[in-house]
Amino acid sequence: MKNNVQRIAELLKAASRVLFITGAGVSAESGIPTFRGASAAFADGLTEEGIPFEEALSGPTFEANPRLSWKYFFRLEQHLRGKEPNPAHRAIAALQTPARQIWVATQNIDGLHQSAGSRNVIELHGNLRRVICTHCDYQIYRETFEGMAGLPLCPECRKILRPDAVLYEEQLPDDALGQFEFEQDRGFDLVFSVGTTSIFYYVTQPVAAAARSGVPVVEINPEETPISDLADFRFVEPAGQTMHALLEAVNGDSSKS
Repeated sequence: MKNNVQRIAELLKAASRVLFITGAGVSAESGIPTFRGASAAFADGLTEEGIPFEEALSGPTFEANPRLSWKYFFRLEQHLRGKEPNPAHRAIAALQTPARQIWVATQNIDGLHQSAGSRNVIELHGNLRRVICTHCDYQIYRETFEGMAGLPLCPECRKILRPDAVLYEEQLPDDALGQFEFEQDRGFDLVFSVGTTSIFYYVTQPVAAAARSGVPVVEINPEETPISDLADFRFVEPAGQTMHALLEAVNGDSSKS
């Protein structure tokens, strides 16, 4: 690990634009489950109503029965309360400098990259705590859903509110995808894939494009993924441990890496 850390540190020092694609494996180190992880609290992944957790948190179910979906939005949001950025989030944010632009394209909906100080964050799956109206332009960011109950309604038009997060069977937001594509067109000097299973095209495509262009690719994941063969450097250690070691090496203190 040590030699690769030093080699990547040198690449980071020379880079002006770096992309981090992050998934649930990063937030897991803060104790945050994915949608599917949260379903583990229910027998066989079923809700108290006997339907799959994914179905309760799907776009069609929200349209047909928003009260049911909100019951589990509340439940999911409770898993975020009190959670803090971990060493992976903090290291990624700390790599930002006036000469080195760090972009984070994340599948996570918890906002922890921003909490850690990352400035250029593209939320591919939205943000659970950003609440929007289904009818008008009203939106608000809530630190928690405490104080909300039942079926929340918009204070301006009285229509139903919803979290600004991508539900099952919904498309990714056009704005986020458009921004991600724009930044990819501008190019990156180094691409990281951290804690994601890399099963979706919008994760694999940027990595494959980087590899074709000769841009170094780093994967941090304990499990092999569809992009593992494309990675120039691969770490199976936890994301927090690996990112902390990289940050120390970039800052000139590699004694602990």
